[in-house]
Amino acid sequence: MSTFVKETFPVLEMTCAACAVSVESMLRSVAGVQQVGVNFANKTALVEYDPQQVTPQVLQKTVRSIGYDLVIDPQNSAAIAEEAELKHYQALRRRTIWSILLSIPVVVIGMFFMNMPFANYIMLVLSAPVVFYFGRPFFINAFKQARHQKANMDTLVALSTGIAWLFSAFNTFFMDFWHQRGVHAHVYFEAAAVVIAFVSLGKWLEEKARSNTSSAIKKLVGLQPNTVWLVNRDGSITETPVTQVQVNDVLLVKPGEKIPVDGKVTDGESYVDESMITGEPLAVLKKSGEAVFAGTINQKGSFRFRAEKVAGDTLLARIIRMVQEAQGSKAPVQRLVDRIAGIFVPVVISISLLTFISWMVWGGDNAFTHALLTSVTVLVIACPCALGLATPTAIMVGVGKGAEHNILIKDAESLEQAHKVNAILLDKTGTITEGKPVVTDLIWVKELPDVLYALESRSEHPLAEAIAAHLPASEIPLQSFESITGQGVTGRYNNELYMAGSKKLLDAHQVVIDPALAARAGQLQENAKTVIYFANSKQVLAMVAIADQVKPGSQKAIAILQQRGIEVYMLTGDNAHTAAAVARQVGITHYKAEVLPSQKAEFAKELQQQGKMVAMVGDGINDSQALAQADVSIAMGKGSDIAMDVAKMTLITSDLNSVPRALQLSRKTVQAIRQNLFWAFIYNLIGIPVAAGILYPLNGFLLNPMIAGAAMALSSVSVVANSLRLKMTKL
Repeated sequence: MSTFVKETFPVLEMTCAACAVSVESMLRSVAGVQQVGVNFANKTALVEYDPQQVTPQVLQKTVRSIGYDLVIDPQNSAAIAEEAELKHYQALRRRTIWSILLSIPVVVIGMFFMNMPFANYIMLVLSAPVVFYFGRPFFINAFKQARHQKANMDTLVALSTGIAWLFSAFNTFFMDFWHQRGVHAHVYFEAAAVVIAFVSLGKWLEEKARSNTSSAIKKLVGLQPNTVWLVNRDGSITETPVTQVQVNDVLLVKPGEKIPVDGKVTDGESYVDESMITGEPLAVLKKSGEAVFAGTINQKGSFRFRAEKVAGDTLLARIIRMVQEAQGSKAPVQRLVDRIAGIFVPVVISISLLTFISWMVWGGDNAFTHALLTSVTVLVIACPCALGLATPTAIMVGVGKGAEHNILIKDAESLEQAHKVNAILLDKTGTITEGKPVVTDLIWVKELPDVLYALESRSEHPLAEAIAAHLPASEIPLQSFESITGQGVTGRYNNELYMAGSKKLLDAHQVVIDPALAARAGQLQENAKTVIYFANSKQVLAMVAIADQVKPGSQKAIAILQQRGIEVYMLTGDNAHTAAAVARQVGITHYKAEVLPSQKAEFAKELQQQGKMVAMVGDGINDSQALAQADVSIAMGKGSDIAMDVAKMTLITSDLNSVPRALQLSRKTVQAIRQNLFWAFIYNLIGIPVAAGILYPLNGFLLNPMIAGAAMALSSVSVVANSLRLKMTKL
């Protein structure tokens, strides 16, 4: 059976949204390719393919056949793409500046000094390099597209500027051809030059804006140091590139340095700032045996640790990969936009031809001049770029904004759908609560902490571990020790029997609980706390209350969700008594206790059948079925790897307040997409008829191709600028 792999490849030489459609359709046609998503905004192709049928080299050859390129070097793809992008950006900036400098005198002559001697010849000489040298990429790309019966934005620019310049050159050299027919020979050198200048300027501004949208990835990549201190077998220390680190290597981390890979501390201790992973501001003490993660920052101490996950396996690398895949994925609305962009250029060319024919038939005097002018203007003003950029730029900024707030979004679909959520299912343990038992109350009748520690430190029960962790460590010898399943532990010290466990254990040894203590135990149990008794053979010496505490922000997060009209349900495998107490504490009215993993998924399905958009928030393997079933799945980052793999969003913090933030981010992103699409569609719906001359019969207005070029460039820039507004949004 074939196993499909999913890889992201940088795509070079794409200049517009229709380019992305062309690359996508070519890759989709390759045998062995299962799924393709080409994103013009971040210039990547996310390809799912069967490595037994097709190789990256074949994919690269296919893309190169239509004039683009695919970076397939897995080690250096980012560096190669970045270098190519930098060269492209510098060349684009150079072309734009020269185009503008040469276009200015052409515009000045065309507007104000048309009657000066040799005006047409001066404009011809100045505009020729703008159109055919600085504008040559438009013509080259248009030709490559035409060879494969495809058309894109470059086709429109090449056709419009090429026809306008050649028509103007003909009018310059053969002026009498028109004069003999009683028509003034107009020239449009300034229009051809300015269209190239404006389109180049628009692309330059797009490139600058697009580089801002991917800053989240750059910040994440920057968290990993380039070199590490490797501890050799002889004890010597050498500085080594991080790429050469292997599993089981021992590394030294000095004060203030970033931890290079994932591993476990072997020697020394220090506080580590893990806020990039957990979102928690307080540094965490790392001692021998504790896990450390790439990208986190060591504080004042130094320590050695053994590398366990290196290169692409580290938690940081996984986070980067998730963000990249999300930024490269397509929202459902984007698929519709891509289909529109794919047919947009042929439709525009058809409208341009229809405009030309209409003017030739009904144009009266100067019919040919007006026919040519309007058909060229239609080609110039039409802009699939604004449409193509509308969704991906907003998605990219939204995903980046999420990453800044510890919300990792795996795909665009979940980001687009999350704002529709009206029912949210929360796992209890580890999601609403901390997920680990801690001592909340310790009531002494007679203080003997050394004996209680000696008993509980020998027990393997999780509750015993919580009690031992709460008490000061001490080593006193027990004469005997016994663990009784389901009841607790007993031991002898100084020839006296001591016990720690449940009421069953006390009953078995005929130990009577004082009524006041029993009443206090009942109150603690009402608050979902487990009570452990410490006693000798005569009386209860202490009572310990243990609970999985509710996280500090859970109540506030649930209240915010409920205020927004979202139904909140708590699902737990815990008993009904504990579930009721936790639900009461955080203000949840709908909850289900003693729920099996499959029942969580079934409950999500029930709500979906009622027409609800369901989100599931969980952190454990037992939540993975429900996460897969839900419309929007959110994993808590401190949870299991399986939960994180299944979920479409991961919160790399333990704070539940990130859930309403994620839903708010979705709402703001979708809002930006809708605004972008509205303006892109309105622009084309109004611009193309005006360019075709629809206003001419009413008021004699014909749109100058030069103004059309400026408007087209502005539409793309306005869409990107609107998306970038998301960066300023408060969540």
